[in-house]
Amino acid sequence: QFQLVESGGGLVKTGGSLRLSCAVSGRSAFGRTLSRNAMGWFRQAPGMEREFVAARGLNESYSGDSVKGRFTMSRDDVENTMYLQMNNLRPQDTAVYYCAVREGRVALTPMMWTYWGQGTQVTVTS
Repeated sequence: QFQLVESGGGLVKTGGSLRLSCAVSGRSAFGRTLSRNAMGWFRQAPGMEREFVAARGLNESYSGDSVKGRFTMSRDDVENTMYLQMNNLRPQDTAVYYCAVREGRVALTPMMWTYWGQGTQVTVTS
């Protein structure tokens, strides 16, 4: 089983930046290492559904429309860590951010992801 631990959340003013990290350990239920799986970031604001932010697979990458041009996801398969660089933050980016891993290709729907971190709070003030 994969275990995911996020860090890097916090309080920032509008226009500021934060970098989230997600350290991954273990293997999938099929015994595959992290490099063979898709990695992604989601977020959930109070009273809202969990929303896709960004994801990267072996040969594919996607970003949500609301974060394109501002957020950049990267992954380090040697260090088993994924990152989310968030620039030009806005109050509407305020949410709990979750990292996730799934077998195979990227999926945009949260229910398609198997492994989740505990979440890290990001709060953007105006």
